[in-house]
Amino acid sequence: MITIIDYKSGNLKSISNGFKKIGVDYQITDDKDIIAASDYLVLPGVGAFGSAMENLKPFEDIIHEHVNDDKPFLGICLGQQVLMSSSEESPGVKGLDLFKGHVELLPEGVKIPHMGWNKLNVCNDSPILEGIDGEYFYFVHSYHVIPDDETIVAGTCEYGGDVVASLSQNNLFSTQFHPEKSGVAGLKILKNFTNLEK
Repeated sequence: MITIIDYKSGNLKSISNGFKKIGVDYQITDDKDIIAASDYLVLPGVGAFGSAMENLKPFEDIIHEHVNDDKPFLGICLGQQVLMSSSEESPGVKGLDLFKGHVELLPEGVKIPHMGWNKLNVCNDSPILEGIDGEYFYFVHSYHVIPDDETIVAGTCEYGGDVVASLSQNNLFSTQFHPEKSGVAGLKILKNFTNLEK
């Protein structure tokens, strides 16, 4: 059973359809007790960093405990960005700080937002990217993550330079792209996530 956190800042229908397509049971909930008891958590995200963090306040401790217990966790799009320490989109707002680093506007000279298909270059082993490299994934974002530790970067894409597309550390994973909107390759990532040991 995959639990998708409903914190009023995610495209819940889109990600739930992705899990439905691969035949995996899922639940969408804002019930803190259910979230705390879950083995697999997914944090989708759309919108602004600051408002997302405001909406996440009731769930912060639960998310930290889940990750500290090394249970599988997947952040998607804005759900990747809020895992960082901070974002220039919302100065003074602290992120979940599960990945040390910050979030910046995409490089100058590129069209913002970055919207459309881009090739994923896998640069470090990650169980959710097993069997993936060179496939194209669907992106919609204006900001990108810059982690302090480059070894947690699992994949990048080229967009005015190397842009971090996926992070991986223990059982904590994230993607800047939308796997649920990325066809067969994206569904493979969701399947890889559901196959992780809890």
